[in-house]
Amino acid sequence: MEAGKTEDGFGMTFGVSHLGHFLLTLLLLDRLKATGQSRIIIVSSKLHHLGSVDFNTLNTHRELVTGQSLWHLFMAYCHSKLCNVLFTRELANRLEGSSVTCYSLHPGVVATELGRNINFWMRLPILIFSKLFFLTPEGGAQTTLHCALQEGLEPLSGRYFSFCSLSKVSDKARDDGLAKKLWEVSERMCGLS
Repeated sequence: MEAGKTEDGFGMTFGVSHLGHFLLTLLLLDRLKATGQSRIIIVSSKLHHLGSVDFNTLNTHRELVTGQSLWHLFMAYCHSKLCNVLFTRELANRLEGSSVTCYSLHPGVVATELGRNINFWMRLPILIFSKLFFLTPEGGAQTTLHCALQEGLEPLSGRYFSFCSLSKVSDKARDDGLAKKLWEVSERMCGLS
């Protein structure tokens, strides 16, 4: 959740949170298919419910938002998390009939070092609040581990989990047309099409 651009000129949050996952997954896909039963786990967030994808902004700015304020950075994060869920949905559609399955998830609100670059006096209340109310990193890893290891999840490929259970996604996250368009734009941006 940082301002700036990636080395390739994409908005930092979009490049790191979506395109990085997208490209790495596609680069590994043939190997995953060759190994037999494989699972791809994409960590998203419940904040995907606040997200949207504006393809005009994406095409003209190579970013999910146009501003750099804290609000814009927060919204870029929400938009990128919607991209994660949409990517998982389209990936599952494309992997249907293979031995590779995929899942997206909300790990919970976890006490991490996400705000490590914020000035100390702004970070202090967050640190106190997180110690009182957020999950530990170990607690936050449970849904990821569930999706990676739980037997019998294969029929749920492409679905979204929270607190080790199947969970609902936003209406936008169920839009197959939006998922397919995001895939095509992401391929183009990564130089794969």
